[in-house]
Parts: sequence; structure tokens; C-alpha cells
Amino acid sequence: MPPIENDAGKNELKSRIQQLIDTNRVVVFSKSYCPYCLEVKDLFKELKVECNVVELDLIEDGSNYQEMLLEMTGQKTVPNVFINKTHVGGCDRTMQAHNDGSLQQLLNGGNEVYDYDLIVIGGGSGGLACSKEAALLGKKVMVLDYVVPTPKGTTWGLGGTCVNVGCIPKKLMHQTAMLSTAMQDARKFGWEFDEKVKHNWDTMKTAVNNYIGSLNWGYRVALRDKNVNYVNAYAEFIEPHKIKAANKRGKETFYTAAKFILATGERPRYLGIPGDKEHCITSDDLFSLPYCPGKTLVVGASYVALECGGFLAGLGLDVTIMVRSILLRGFDQDMANRAGKHMEEHGIKFIRKYVPIKVEELEAGSPGRLKVTAKSTETDDIIEGEYNTVLIAVGRDACTDKLGLDKAGIIVNPKNGKIPVNDEEQTNIPHIYAIGDILQDKWELTPVAIQAGKLLARRLYGGSTLKCDYINVPTTVFTPMEYGSCGLSEERATELYGQENLEVYHSLFWPLEFTVPGRDNNTCYAKIICNKLDNDRVIGFHYLGPNAGEVTQGFGAAMKCRVTKEQLDGTIGIHPTCAEIFTTLEVTKSSGGDVTQAGC
Repeated sequence: MPPIENDAGKNELKSRIQQLIDTNRVVVFSKSYCPYCLEVKDLFKELKVECNVVELDLIEDGSNYQEMLLEMTGQKTVPNVFINKTHVGGCDRTMQAHNDGSLQQLLNGGNEVYDYDLIVIGGGSGGLACSKEAALLGKKVMVLDYVVPTPKGTTWGLGGTCVNVGCIPKKLMHQTAMLSTAMQDARKFGWEFDEKVKHNWDTMKTAVNNYIGSLNWGYRVALRDKNVNYVNAYAEFIEPHKIKAANKRGKETFYTAAKFILATGERPRYLGIPGDKEHCITSDDLFSLPYCPGKTLVVGASYVALECGGFLAGLGLDVTIMVRSILLRGFDQDMANRAGKHMEEHGIKFIRKYVPIKVEELEAGSPGRLKVTAKSTETDDIIEGEYNTVLIAVGRDACTDKLGLDKAGIIVNPKNGKIPVNDEEQTNIPHIYAIGDILQDKWELTPVAIQAGKLLARRLYGGSTLKCDYINVPTTVFTPMEYGSCGLSEERATELYGQENLEVYHSLFWPLEFTVPGRDNNTCYAKIICNKLDNDRVIGFHYLGPNAGEVTQGFGAAMKCRVTKEQLDGTIGIHPTCAEIFTTLEVTKSSGGDVTQAGC
């Protein structure tokens, strides 16, 4: 039949199609020979759902139907599926709707009632921020959180890694170590004390854990006050909209929700060698360790390894760090090596290019004695050493493997268990989202998870469109000499823009506070990386020195505002401070000029 050209004919056909859609639960506009159409028809047959199939190749005006469907839906291809007057789409969209549970909801007329509007799986920083925000926006919300004990039996309360076994206890123990340095400096400033100064591990551990306990309680109260239902149970999907929650006694309860947010974070990785889980600890155990760890081997070169090794040495312990390859992978290597060199100069031993292959217990105790056998990464050399404690800090794994994500149809990176999401933190299943450390190619930082969680809840339930910005995120590594950064490393900037298009300004400096004690002269270091193609815009900020977090935070805001070298030069520094060095940088790396500082 020729195309319909008059309006009356078009309107009559549109009315006929609309009546089909309005009077049938399911309509499939199909072609009898199309394999995709067959797949969709088989799906409805399997679901035992009766549908009205219109085979466009078998009716006289099928091409006109197809043209009108294009006008009505924006889709010309077949199959073209409608359920309860709602346009679903083609084969891919129909199958996806089946996988994520929304097809069943449409078949039920959209009247399916769920237990909750939102279930958040994971009670860490991101999950808590998101759940509280959703509850404030009037939604019925549940949070499930369950800490699987470490091989040593360590467990903790609500709040996730950061609060319990991460940033908070790490910074407090780092502060403890810095107080040791402050006491040594104090004598040079005229403070007199004769008694021998020593550190009590148990006093520190108790104080830190008491503070963490108060935070755990505070989170529980905050959830209760905001009417978020908190359940201490391990969640596992059994259907796209349904989970099974198992508590510590093994009792199982089932819950459904319209939407889910995954915020399960990561846990430390083990080495997979004889004796690692039996005799070693990780950062999950260290912060509540009931005894002083004594002579310690730290395995790894991550920020966790260097931070923990740094503060243990600051407490006066004998510390060795075993490094497989490079320090602080992913960070600026110039800065990483300077931070490492400072640690070495202050008594921390490094064994480079070796990996442990076996850990044996020589003597039980608190701590006991362990023998570590390690192999060179370059030769066949084998070395042995004795330590009281072995701390493994070789990276972290995403906690996604036991969540039943396959039952929900969620795509996961098989190499690392991380979840790919779009720029709205949405997984491949439209009603399931993910935030925090489990995201593929995103920052593993607490404030990032909090920001992403809040903004996600506001987009889902508050009408907002604001997305989390993962660019130019400032961060700090709390090594004994702290390292703060924002933007690109020198390696990454060179890779993206080419060395010829960059200008790197840098300087060593000597904080005024260090001059009277006479320590660490010209050890601190400042560096900015500028893009010559963009008005010398600062694309990398790097600082090695005291109070790195406080210094970097402000410059992070400046980089958000696209600060240039000229603007830094035009900023008047606060004197005498460390941060003012960024307002007076003159020497470029390319010039090879001297960057040591002589005084104020």
C-alpha cells in the first residue's frame, strides 16, 4: 500500500494504533522473520503473558504502521513493544527491563508495592550520607551493614572503613607520632623535662577506640533520628528488586525496594602465600591491636603501607618496609620518592624489589616472633628476617563478590570486582546505583563517597541535576612528612599534554618551625605543573611538608576555579608560613636552576 499522504488518513491510522496500545496489556509490533522479534515473543511466552502481535510484514499497510510508529515513539525498528500503554522499546530494552525487574512492574500495571523506596547496602561514609539525605527528602529508607571479621577476628561498628579502620584512627596515630617529634623539638625551644619519655600503646589504642565508639553510636542515633531503618545484616540479591539479609546468627530476612544503592567499599588484600592469613595483620587489625606490635615488617608501598610504617616508627618501633616495585603507585613519583627518602633518613629501613613468599611462626605471643622468607623480583636471591609483627598493605579488593550481583544482572569488572557506572553513578541496571570505593576508575576517598551519595539522593528524590565532579580532587598522604596533591602527576600531565607544553615550577623550603631544632633543612618541597597551552593554568599541585591537608585544601578550591600561575603570583602570601611558597615560585625544572632556600 502506498504511503498515506493526507492528514485524515494519518490521523485514522494513528488512532487505530493507539487503540491497539490502549486496549491490550501487551502489544508487540513485529516482523515474522526478525530474530529479535522472535526473542521478545519467546520471552512473553516463557513469562506466560498473552500479547497482541502485529506482524508488519504480513499486513497490507505494514510500512505505514512503521512510519507512524516512528512519528509516535521515535523508533522505526522492530520489535516495538508496549506494555499497559507504556512504550518499552526494542529487543535490548525489553530484555534489560526483564533483567532489572521493571518489566514485571509494568506488567503489573506499575502497582507493585515494595517494602522500601531505597535500600542502601553498606554503612560506610557514602552509604550513610546517601541514606540520610534520601530520608530527609521523605523516602522510606533502609541501610544494611555487616562487617565480616578479619582472619584475626577483628570487627567493628557502623561507619565503614574510614571511621573504624581508616582515616580517623590513622590520623590520630599519625598525630601521636608527630607529638614525639614535637617533644624532641621542645627542648631546643627551651622546654626542660628530665624524666624519660616513653609511649604507652594501650593508652593510645584505648583513647582512639573510645573516640571511634562514640562515632559509631552517633551514626546509629543519626539514622534513628532521620527514620532510616538500620539493620546489621549481610545483604545478597536474589532478584533485581529483592535481597536476602542474613544476620550474625544466620537468620535470613527478605526485603524489596524500588531502588538500591551499593556502597560496600573495599577490604585489604592478602598475599596468597603460606602463613599470611594465619600470622599477619592488615590495617583492619592494627588500630585496635591489643598489644604494641614491636619490631614490624610492613609489606607494600601503598599509602596505607607508608602511613602505617611512618607512625609506627614515630612511636619508636623498629620498622622495615618491603617494596615490590615503586612507592605510591598512581601518585607523582618525584613526590613519592621524596616522601620515601625522608622516611629512610629518619630510621625506617626499606627492602626494595623483594616480595614475601612465606611467613612462619617461631614463637607465639603478644606479639610473638615470625620468620619471613622473601624472594627478589629481579634475581633468584632469597632473604630471611625475624619480626614481631607483619603488616600487609598491598592494596584493597572491592566487596562485591558475595552480593549476588549476577542475580540482579549487574555488570562487574571480573579482574577487580569493581562496578562500571555512568556519570550519574547508575549501573547497567537502571534502578541500581553504586558509590564509593567499589566504582570502576573513580577516587577511593571518603569525601568523594559522601559527596557522590548526597548528590545522588538529591537527583533521585529532590529534583536536582547536579552530578559529582571527580576532577581535581585534593588528597593527602599522611606520611611522616605529609604529601598533599591535587590534579595531575607530572607523569600523567606529560602523557596528556607533552613535556614541551608544560612548565613545572618548584622549590625546596625550610619551615620556620624546623629552623630552631635544626632539622630537615630544605627537605620540604613544592611543585606546580602548568599548561602552557592554556594560559599557564595549574593542572597539578604537589606539596611535601607540614600540615599538607590544610595547605592542599585551599589550593584545591583554587584549582576548581581554574587558577593560573599569574594568579598565584598575584596572591600575597601569609608570612611566615609554608603555603606562601606557592605565591613566590620562580624556578622552573627546565631551567635547572637551584631550588634550595637560604632563609626568609
